[in-house]
Amino acid sequence: MVKPMNEIPVNLPVPPCDAALDILEELPVAYIELNAEGLVIRANRAARALYPHKHGEIAGKFLWDLMPAAEKEISRMAFFKIMDSGDTPPPIRRTAYTSSGEFRTFELHRSLIRDAQGRPEGVRWVSFDVTEAQLAHEEALQARQWLESVLESIAEAVIVTDALGFVRTINPAAEELLGWKAGDLIGKAVEEGLPLLSYISADQRPLTQRIALEGRTKGIATVLDRARRELRVEISTSPIVDKERGSTTGVASVLRRVEEAS
Repeated sequence: MVKPMNEIPVNLPVPPCDAALDILEELPVAYIELNAEGLVIRANRAARALYPHKHGEIAGKFLWDLMPAAEKEISRMAFFKIMDSGDTPPPIRRTAYTSSGEFRTFELHRSLIRDAQGRPEGVRWVSFDVTEAQLAHEEALQARQWLESVLESIAEAVIVTDALGFVRTINPAAEELLGWKAGDLIGKAVEEGLPLLSYISADQRPLTQRIALEGRTKGIATVLDRARRELRVEISTSPIVDKERGSTTGVASVLRRVEEAS
């Protein structure tokens, strides 16, 4: 018996075709779809392989239940915030305990699943394992912080410029010697903060950015400090060489006050 037209359901979601499902299944990155309650309704092979077998089949589970305890409530609240706002969510990073027996960090890229009226009815997302990249970033940050601590502890005044001669950093000893604060000099040409009135070296070469980039220099100079007072200093410079590329990226200068002969 044929149903009357007013009894035929309309606006039903169109199930994905077999070809689309095959593509999702073979993706090398994890793909997951959640319904409006946050339950996993679809997960491809890469997503299923991420989670320990003790979780069983992840379809039908709340996604945040697969995350570390410290992140469960954050993830749950973030999900419902997305559903309430209806806005496209930005990429985020989350940690998950995977089938490899370790916590891994993933970058999640998400989009809303909408019904025929455009209302959010779920979320789909793909995740990229960025664990190694994040570890490398953290190690680089720690190395930078350590080098900054070393620089600050040096008793001699140190000024670091890039290859074009713009100040990248100065240490507290340089601030004390010249009367400048680091924030006042960083980004400026070194000649602005350290006007060179005279310079004498053993090899009779002048002190220029090009010469300092080519090799080490050493000489006695008269410069102006921030208060425009003449200051006699010994300046030693060394080029900064990028170990990986072999290119010269800047100059490190060490300044020592030279007392006037009586």
